[in-house]
Amino acid sequence: MAETEQENQTEIMEFHLMGFVGLGDLQVPLFCLFLVTYLVTIVGNILIILLVVTDPHLHTPMYFFLGNLSCLETCYSSNILPMMLANLLYGGRKTISVTGCMMQYYFFGILVVAECCVLGAMSYDRYVAICKPLHYTILMNGRICLQLIAGSWISGLFVMNIAIYLMHQLKFCGPSEINHFFCELNPILKLACSDTHLIELVTTLLSVLCILPPFFLTLASYTFIISTIMRMASVSGRQKAFSTCSSHLMVVSLFYSTLMIVYILPKTDGLREINKVLSLFYTILTPLFNPLIYSLRNKVVKEALKKVVAKLYTFERTHHFNLV
Repeated sequence: MAETEQENQTEIMEFHLMGFVGLGDLQVPLFCLFLVTYLVTIVGNILIILLVVTDPHLHTPMYFFLGNLSCLETCYSSNILPMMLANLLYGGRKTISVTGCMMQYYFFGILVVAECCVLGAMSYDRYVAICKPLHYTILMNGRICLQLIAGSWISGLFVMNIAIYLMHQLKFCGPSEINHFFCELNPILKLACSDTHLIELVTTLLSVLCILPPFFLTLASYTFIISTIMRMASVSGRQKAFSTCSSHLMVVSLFYSTLMIVYILPKTDGLREINKVLSLFYTILTPLFNPLIYSLRNKVVKEALKKVVAKLYTFERTHHFNLV
């Protein structure tokens, strides 16, 4: 009996990511869908970064934030989707070391906290530009923009260093199956054989501090923005601006609301069952939608893209002519 109990307390060294088990014939279509989503997300966000860096017309606070958001989304997707794709290929039995799992969650946490802050900063930038245009160059100068971006990354590092320190105190004695498609906090804590009350309390508090202030800032900013837009004289301009702002607000609200449900609301059995589905929204859909919503509906970005395509076409024709 004592020997059996000793074996049961042996600390495990790896986890099995269950992913989406029991898919059957849907496994291959889902793999193709997520692969296309990943490729579109990466190409779209990298394209935005290149446009922001190379086009002088995009060297403004708004596009500076957009370039940083695209950088976050690129890293964010690359941290999660490749492992999800591998998991689909392995049939829901992808193995990952405990250390590797902690590192994936660590980088995920840094990026998601930074993204919350960057989205809040972007909404504030739009508020100043639309509601206080005369003060824009003072309130959103280069130094302040750099401070906001640096503060976003520092916030992510600070929060996740606390969380990962507490997670390293945990012991995992089995079972080793994580019922998720990536190393997310709540499924990991369910596998711990040591007390998790402290880390649950601390991570919930940190989640409140990291999610709610940027969310309320975004909500307040867009409330003032929409109020200002509704007072515009031009009906067509009002409709266009309202359509753009409502699209931004819809995607941002989807990101924040799903994070709040997963990380702030009480962990009831019902919520635990749908957390995996909700995680798809902030890990896959928002990185895909953000470049589409913020860029393809933006006239300046589309003009910059046309210039790049024209330059590449001219270069290709000139190169081909020289070869001939």
